[in-house]
Amino acid sequence: MQKIIKGDDVIVTAGKDKGRRGTVSQVLGEKALVDGVNVVKKHQKGNPNTGVTGGIIDKEMPIDLSNLMIFNPATGKGGRVGFKTLDDGKKVRIFKSNGETV
Repeated sequence: MQKIIKGDDVIVTAGKDKGRRGTVSQVLGEKALVDGVNVVKKHQKGNPNTGVTGGIIDKEMPIDLSNLMIFNPATGKGGRVGFKTLDDGKKVRIFKSNGETV
């Protein structure tokens, strides 16, 4: 089980987008794609065979998981995540600050 998974609401803790919130759209090993965060300009060459038009496009780039924290709605800030095993044997993620499940 990973601490940050697809669909989590996260806050960026370091880098040019520090303090911004977004939703994780994809996790790629030790990095993640977050909607609206770490957007760069890419110069793309057109290709008439595939129908791709050329120009400058906005592209989301992966951001390292160490620079992300899951947003805790109870505190309104980012929270550290731990794991807990319930009585029925199910493993869940919890916030270390208040013990609530993610």
